[in-house]
Amino acid sequence: MTQQKINVTELKQYLNNRSQEELISEISELFKIFPSVKDYYQIKLYPQESKEIAARYKKIIEEEFFPSRGLGKARLSVAKKAISDYKKLCRTEVELIDIMLFFVEQGVKFTDAYGDIDERFYLSMEGIYEQVVVLIAKSKLSAEFQQRCQKIVENTSEIGWGFHDTLSEIYEEAF
Repeated sequence: MTQQKINVTELKQYLNNRSQEELISEISELFKIFPSVKDYYQIKLYPQESKEIAARYKKIIEEEFFPSRGLGKARLSVAKKAISDYKKLCRTEVELIDIMLFFVEQGVKFTDAYGDIDERFYLSMEGIYEQVVVLIAKSKLSAEFQQRCQKIVENTSEIGWGFHDTLSEIYEEAF
């Protein structure tokens, strides 16, 4: 038996049939259970604290590559999930671009620290780099981020698997 999935219309109907007290109770419960809901309201109510929220998501990425104790696991799925979760919360492209570039910078730094990784790792880095460069161009933010993108390419000059060449091509096409 297939479970029926709720859509936005059904959700709105459900919410319209709730009292204000019931809605407050439900939102409060979501706030307690899901950290992303808490982050959403933190940014909504206190937009000036968005940098603090971004720092927490960057910390998740950094811990995957350079934990405070032990060796980095470089679980790309965890680091990419941090980007995906943050994307749902951030208010501007500048904030999203910053965290995406941070991901690639950490990956390059990880390779420099531990030596060559596998092809899957580099393909993932290249994919995020390409996405962020396209977003930079689309958002007309080249002046703000071009140097950082160039630095990433420069820092890969000694890395194998065609990683440097691919990032160079992406960079040259965009800038």
